[in-house]
Amino acid sequence: MDPYQELANAIVVRAADDYRDALKKLKYNLNHRIALDTVAECERFFRSQWYQALTTVDGEMLMRKLRQEVQES
Repeated sequence: MDPYQELANAIVVRAADDYRDALKKLKYNLNHRIALDTVAECERFFRSQWYQALTTVDGEMLMRKLRQEVQES
């Protein structure tokens, strides 16, 4: 795989992991300030042109899937 594509994939995976972890923290404490900030930052990223340049995965769909995964856990 192209090293640039590997880097793009790693950025997206890291953002997804950060988003999932922050959602889990909010599941137990709705006022967790750092988690709230992380969720907002990740959501901006998943909706950004930069995200679209990194991957063809729909950001809105990814966020829905991650929220569903956290709710079901």
